[in-house]
Amino acid sequence: MFKKSYLLAGRIALVALALAVLAFLVYQIPAVNSRLGWRLDFAMAYVRGVINPVQALPTPRVVQAAVEATQTPTSEITATPALITPTPAPPTLTPTITLTPTAIPGNVQLPAPAWEKQDINNCGPATLSMYLRFYGWEGDQKAIAGLVKPVNEDRNVNVEELLYYTRTKVGWLNFEYRVGGNTDLLRKFIAAGIPVMIEETFMMAESYWPNDDRWAGHYLLVTGYDDSRELFTTQDSFVSADLRVSYRDLDTNWRSFNRVYILVYRPDQEETVKAILGEDWDKDVNRQNALEAAQAETEKDPSNGFAWFNLGSNLVYFDRYDEASKAYDQARKVGLPQRMLRYQFGPFLAYFHSLRTDELLALTEYALKITPNSEEALLWRGWGLFRSGDREGAVALFQKALAENPTYQDAVYALDYVNSN
Repeated sequence: MFKKSYLLAGRIALVALALAVLAFLVYQIPAVNSRLGWRLDFAMAYVRGVINPVQALPTPRVVQAAVEATQTPTSEITATPALITPTPAPPTLTPTITLTPTAIPGNVQLPAPAWEKQDINNCGPATLSMYLRFYGWEGDQKAIAGLVKPVNEDRNVNVEELLYYTRTKVGWLNFEYRVGGNTDLLRKFIAAGIPVMIEETFMMAESYWPNDDRWAGHYLLVTGYDDSRELFTTQDSFVSADLRVSYRDLDTNWRSFNRVYILVYRPDQEETVKAILGEDWDKDVNRQNALEAAQAETEKDPSNGFAWFNLGSNLVYFDRYDEASKAYDQARKVGLPQRMLRYQFGPFLAYFHSLRTDELLALTEYALKITPNSEEALLWRGWGLFRSGDREGAVALFQKALAENPTYQDAVYALDYVNSN
């Protein structure tokens, strides 16, 4: 009897093992993986959220201490004028060609490129694919993702990675990006025949963990506008083609990413691009203008965390790290979405360079709780550990960052630096 039970248990174990192997092999089939991969990702994120509940992004200890010492209500904390006094703007570049301002048409709808449904975590490659297709490119999001995010689970593709792909693989088109855009600028480019790609807020339909605020970042291609209804026409890789978005809603959602905008255009259109941008063709001038706009928004609405965050990011551009840290402090105190540090990493640079290592470690710990495979958070946590004297821990994180994104040159540099010092 015992022997039969033993044999039966062994057979069951073998069948279970065979089924597990079969399931693994089936999962490797691209069509199956694309359908089930996001569900597995969802399930794993939810389990992590149950075991280790996600809280709000941590507030800075320095600001908290200041509030307790002065008994000043949170809503009354604002930056002092000295924090954000702009440095003198770099010289303004005069556009090569100055176009006489003329009224643009009230309704322009550019031909929409063939719409492409994004794969999981793939709005960047999918949206760029549609943008390039507008000019006759014949690739798809897989070609782009294969270079800029070779690991499918990579949840973020930043603007610099999209720039790298376009300039190295589609060199017959020009690629530029700027920050601090506005809806009038979008309309001018579209009227000139140039669609514009932006990064914006996206609210997800499902919660990935208990208490999920569902906020995420998303790319959008803007291909038309209608002044009579104040609606933009957009190509949304997640929702649909020809999605209409109001001027007001687009600007509100756009603000969370410093109103960054991407321009892809033919070389013969460059003078037109320069003329529309005017002084913003110069990257330093553009950042100074965006810094001043963000400062004005913090003064108008001190309770808006995105405005403070944008101020910090623009200060980081000018290496004004101490001031940037204080702006990020205020953004965190006011409140930011849980996934904010999945997409934007200015706080890591600001706290590292202002020698606030405790804040850097606190933020990277939180960022990795939200996005365990974030190569940027792994990198900057590694730098925090290195500065704290934990060389071995730093190397391990740099290596993991490189494993998550084998093309990540910042991780290569970090390993070279640490191993040579």
